[in-house]
Amino acid sequence: MDQMDLLPEERGEIMDKTQILRDFKTLFFAMNRINTFPWTFLEKDINSNTSSDLVLDVLKETCLHSLCRKFPPSVKFRRLFLSEIIRRQEAADCEPLDELYDALAEVLGAEETDQCYKSYLLPSGEAVSLLESVAVISSGTTGLVTWEAALYLAEWALDHRETFTDRSVLELGSGVGLTGITICRSCSPRRFVFSDAHRSVLQKLRHNVFKLNGLSSCDVTSPSVTVETTRPSPSVSVETIDWTSASDKQLKEIGADVVIAADVVYDPEVAVSLVKLLSRILKVGSPQVFICSTVRNQETYGGFKQQLESSGIRHRAIEGPVSRVFPYNRVSQIEMIELFT
Repeated sequence: MDQMDLLPEERGEIMDKTQILRDFKTLFFAMNRINTFPWTFLEKDINSNTSSDLVLDVLKETCLHSLCRKFPPSVKFRRLFLSEIIRRQEAADCEPLDELYDALAEVLGAEETDQCYKSYLLPSGEAVSLLESVAVISSGTTGLVTWEAALYLAEWALDHRETFTDRSVLELGSGVGLTGITICRSCSPRRFVFSDAHRSVLQKLRHNVFKLNGLSSCDVTSPSVTVETTRPSPSVSVETIDWTSASDKQLKEIGADVVIAADVVYDPEVAVSLVKLLSRILKVGSPQVFICSTVRNQETYGGFKQQLESSGIRHRAIEGPVSRVFPYNRVSQIEMIELFT
């Protein structure tokens, strides 16, 4: 039956269900907090229907999805997620769902590790899958997890694709690679240079960029998703750029038209090195420079802006909403600035 043959309220119910399943999938693969899932809708369906069809559909979009088989969220997260569904089903005296308990048995028998996969769904339907550290601070660095400002910058890029199309882009402090991979997948840059200085970050970054997401000089298609596309493939590299010792020769060879960085202003000493590097980047070329920051400490962030001014670098805040593509905590203050000389 075609949806247009249904009553308006029936079409609305189908559309609501489609959105709910999409929400469960998006939140699950990004390992969002369990209490942010649309449990009320699921609970209402459980209590008003004798079947477990919606629960099974949720499972198919999460734990039983092929993406979960390839890039599973952490064992602990999947255990909490499945336990929450079971708790609500049992409270409604529903018939046990074999697939649900089989999935729980699988994670109960799985071994916990210090790494996990997170996958962020793009508007195109593709997934950016990343291997991240379970701990916020690991191997002496915070660069092994995805931070809010990186997600915000990726959303801004999706809204302003023309800024990156057919241009050479340098990302400073790429971390696990979310922002850059999103831009390579969706914004058609001519060249994209990921960079960091920490050895363990660079190792994981290369793994995420090339192995998990299939980026290269000739192929930007995810290995887990087949997509027909005619968009040009960017030349991609991962380079070591030490902010205190990067040479003018290295910066000139990169020849960036656009420079971006997210969540790099978190320490006064790091900010000093960053400003010196930005000053040199702006002197060897004339790129557009965008810095996105979660403002956790006003004194540190204000000090960064003062150092920019002292170095003859002006800035302006980029205001206005961005499309909400990725799930993350939007309570924190995030500011994005463009730099000028």
